[in-house]
Formats: sequence, structure tokens, C-alpha cells
Amino acid sequence: MSLRRTVALYAFLLGFFFLEICRLFYIAQNNSYAKKAEDQTITNLPVDTARGDFYDCAGQKLTGRETVYYALCVPGEENYAKLFSYVNYSDQARLYRLRNATAPFLVEVGQDLSGEGIYTISRERRYSKLPICTQLIGYLDSGGHGVAGLEAAFDEALSGSGTAGYIQCVTNAKGALMDATQPEYHAPGDDGADVQLTIDSAIQRASEGIAADMMTTGCILVLDVKTAKVRACVSMPDYDPTNVGASIDAQNAPFVNRALSAYAVGSVFKPVLAAAALETQQNGLTIDCVGYTKVSDHVYRCAGGVPHGETDLADALAKSCNCYFIAMGQQLGPERLHRYAEAFGFGQPVYLAGGVKAAAGMLPDAAQLKDLGEKANFSFGQGKLLATPVQVAAMMNTIAAGGTYRTPSFLERTFDADTDTTVQNLYSPETRQVMQQANAKTLQAMLAGVVSDGLGHEAKPTEGTAAGKTGTAQTGRFDANEQEYKNLWFAGFYPADNPQYTIVVMQDDKTEADHSSAAVFARLCDALSLMKYVQIGQNAKT
Repeated sequence: MSLRRTVALYAFLLGFFFLEICRLFYIAQNNSYAKKAEDQTITNLPVDTARGDFYDCAGQKLTGRETVYYALCVPGEENYAKLFSYVNYSDQARLYRLRNATAPFLVEVGQDLSGEGIYTISRERRYSKLPICTQLIGYLDSGGHGVAGLEAAFDEALSGSGTAGYIQCVTNAKGALMDATQPEYHAPGDDGADVQLTIDSAIQRASEGIAADMMTTGCILVLDVKTAKVRACVSMPDYDPTNVGASIDAQNAPFVNRALSAYAVGSVFKPVLAAAALETQQNGLTIDCVGYTKVSDHVYRCAGGVPHGETDLADALAKSCNCYFIAMGQQLGPERLHRYAEAFGFGQPVYLAGGVKAAAGMLPDAAQLKDLGEKANFSFGQGKLLATPVQVAAMMNTIAAGGTYRTPSFLERTFDADTDTTVQNLYSPETRQVMQQANAKTLQAMLAGVVSDGLGHEAKPTEGTAAGKTGTAQTGRFDANEQEYKNLWFAGFYPADNPQYTIVVMQDDKTEADHSSAAVFARLCDALSLMKYVQIGQNAKT
């Protein structure tokens, strides 16, 4: 080999060596390569993002009330055997399937297994096995964000920064923990706000139990008379917020919050005309009811065409005489009818938060009520009139509260539960005087007569007095047997002589009900009475 070739060969080798040194230096300086190497040995297992909770009026949790434990399972038959007896059936199958996986994973267990040498982490389950106030609170999607109800309305506030927590494991190529390493828990950002509702969890639970026992479809509302704060809001049928998919194809629309939806109301609307008559001093009307009346060539009948004879305002409420209220509507005139219905809250939505609201319903205006037929129908709660149970509750609560209207309220505040610091006060009801207190007292006594001596006798509680009004609303829809679907109402307050609670019960789309709405009302009154005695006993002990 010539000297020239030898020099060229050595020059090539030197150049190649220099290039390799440069490549190694580049790799050492390039963070992406380091990151890839890190990813091969570090496994991050995500844990639920921290989210604010819902609380009741007394500060009791409505969400996040149950603790659930997750155990870390690393690949290998030993860990599979340790955990098998602590997981449910579906996770046993998952354990078996992943027993030779190449990365650690988390599995739900029934208890803290730290004492067994198994890394365990506890988390709050969003919805308990017996969820409460489901339709009002709503549910989350798979990413942990609210998609319905108040979960959606307050999603941003509840989520905070939305930083997820995770467990970090340093693993070898087979997915087992590296020697001398332990899993590390990195907590999520916990800056989401909490939301306090006006709901009383004890009253809510009692209402849900009664609804489940006595109703298939419908709703229950319970309001505190003095404040119009909603203590219970139940809609039937219910659904499971942890398994929403199971109810998607269910009948009777379980995702509809019936308390916030509009329906035909029927005779439960008649107290509005009674209030207008008292306020305008036109309550002296007396008619001879023969069971039907004729307006503009159309015949209107009382229920079953039963004649009521000589009837005044108190009798008309007790017997739910359609003929009397048609005559009263003619006497009051369209302007007064519309004005008083509007003053009691009909035709107006009730906003909760975000896009969550009780519907406005349908309130015919004075021009529409100049039509004699429309005015006749309106006078006993039919025709174009549609209203939500929230609006009916606001009307009845106005009477119970001495004539003062307050917007029904579902929300107290957003706050930091750790420090009990209020972020935003959410209770700000619209307030107005609709009736003179003396007239409201008179109407209260008349509605008490509906229960003691009238058609609402099934609403009489076991103990004490109650007041209210029945309602059977026609819907114009029929089943296969030509039986009309009806909405069955009872709205009232308890006790009648010292109103504490306003209660509305509505069962929708019924040809026949197992229990009347008045009977459901009575059960609620009994439950509220029992709670009062329990509270008195607890106060006595303290």
C-alpha cells in the first residue's frame, strides 16, 4: 500500500470517528431523546381530576360522599393472586386478562390494602350507590366534565384548573417496579369551587322515597314558605348517573326534570282567580251550578257533569266548580286575569344557573283572553295555559306567605368548603307583594276547607291541618283504548294554620294513578311532621 493510500485511509477513519463523536454529543444535548428514554421507564397512571362538590343547605355533601379505594397492580402472578379476592366480578376478569401485562395499572378494591403491602390510594366517588337529587345535579361525561343539570351549569367553577392527579411508577422493561423505587402520588389541582344548594338532604331523601313508592312519573317540590327556598326537588323516573347509557332508551324520559318542565295545569290554577277576586273585592259572586254552562255556543262542564247548586267562592274551591270560575273569569275580565296570573309568576322562566332554568310555560295575553272560549278555558286552568311545577309552587307559596311572592330558589352560594368562605352569594329572589295579607289569610282558610271538607280530603295528614287545591288537567292525547292522558296535581301548604312548607305533587300522562297526588301530599306532610319531632328530640339532647 502506498504512502498516499495509507494517509487517505487514516484520514477517512479519523473523519468517521469525528462524526461519531459529534453524533453522540448531539444525542446527549437533545432533550427529546432523553424524554424517550424516560418514557420507557416511567409509567404515569392518571387519577380522577379534583372537582368541587355539591352540598345541601346544612353543609352535608350531596356528591363525593363515599370513599373508594384503588390498588396498584404490577405485572406478575403474585400481585394477581393478592388482589383477586378484593375486587368485584368484572374486575376479577380484568385482573386475569392483565396479569401478564407490561405496565402497572389500577383496580378498584373494597378497602384500604396498605396494611397488606399493596399500594392503595383513596378517592371520593362522585355519585354514591344511592345517588341523591339526580335530575337537578346532573351527571359528568367520561372526561369528568358536566354535561347535564347543575354539573354542566357550574362546570367551570367546579373544575377549577382541571389539573389531573397521577401515580408515577419507575418500571423495567417487563413493567415491574425498579428496585429501590416506590410509586409516587402527584395530587391534582384542587382549586375548584363548591356549590351549596337550598336542598335539605333529609327532606329530599324522604320525598324521593315517597315518590318511588307511590309514583311512576311526575315530580315533587317542597319549598320553605318564608324564603321560597326549595328543600326538595324530585323527578320520576330516576336514572343512574354512574351508568347513564343504561337509561338512554328507557321509557318515560328519565332525563327530563319534570319540576322544570311545562304542563297543562287544570284546576290547581283556580286560586289565582280567587286571589284576583279578593283583591278586587269581587268575591261576592254566587251562582246556581247545574253542572254545566254555555259560553259562545260551547258547553263547559264540571267534573262528571255533577251540579253543585248554590255556590260561592269558598264552595267553588272546595268542590272545584268549573262553572263558577268561568263566571268569575267573565266578571274579572281579560286584563285582570292576565295581570294577576303574571303577578303570581306564570309565563316567566325561573333561572337557576347557566342554561338550567324552569320553563316559561305559556300564558295567554289579555288580547287572546278577549276570546270568550279562551277566557272560559283559562278560568279553570285549561286552554293554552301551560305552567311548570315550579310556577305552581311559587303561586301557592305566595298565598301561604301572606301574599308575598318570592322566586323559588335552588341555590345558596359558591364557596370553599375547606374554609367555609363564600365566593358568590346565589340566593337573590325577586320579591313583590301580590295580595294584601288579610286577603291571603282569607284564601288560606278557603284552601284549608278544600282539604277538610272538599275534593282534597285525601291530602289530610295524619296529624295537624293542611291546605291546598286539586287539579286534573286534560292533555288532548289518548292511549290505544281512547283513554285520555291527564296530569294529576295537588298543590298546597302545611300546616294550614301556620304554613311552614309549600308542597307540589304532579303526576303526568296518567289515564289512572295508583295513588292520588293528594295522597302523596299527605304522606309528605306526615314525613315532615316526623322530621320535626326528630329534630326536637335532637335539640333536647344537645
